[in-house]
Amino acid sequence: MEESNKSYVKPTSVLPTEEFTETEMLVQWNKYAQRLGEKGFKIMESLLLINDPKLNGTSITLELPNEGSKLDFESQLNGLLGHLRGHLHNHDITIEIIVNEAIETKRSFNDQDRYNRLLEINPNIELLRTTFGLDLHT
Repeated sequence: MEESNKSYVKPTSVLPTEEFTETEMLVQWNKYAQRLGEKGFKIMESLLLINDPKLNGTSITLELPNEGSKLDFESQLNGLLGHLRGHLHNHDITIEIIVNEAIETKRSFNDQDRYNRLLEINPNIELLRTTFGLDLHT
């Protein structure tokens, strides 16, 4: 009777820490961004796609253009981490956000660039442009 009363301590499971490449990480990063975009989370999608994150071991570094975008990104960080850790089979992955206000000026778009990006996101924009006879001013 005494033997059955002893508490059983379940061994803690070891979380996977498989190696992965920067390319594999980028594929999963972009898949996650696309899934967010399809669900209507366009701001988070654009933050994920603003530039390519860099991989150093299991640490991922992303540069964002300002503190506001950093706060928006951090509010959704756990979902992204869960996705990456699960799909890359590595629970040591961390994400560091660096604010670099210089990238905002580096990415200056003209009207054609903006239109092409919007067209990428929603091909129906061309129908809207032609239906209403809209032009791009460059």
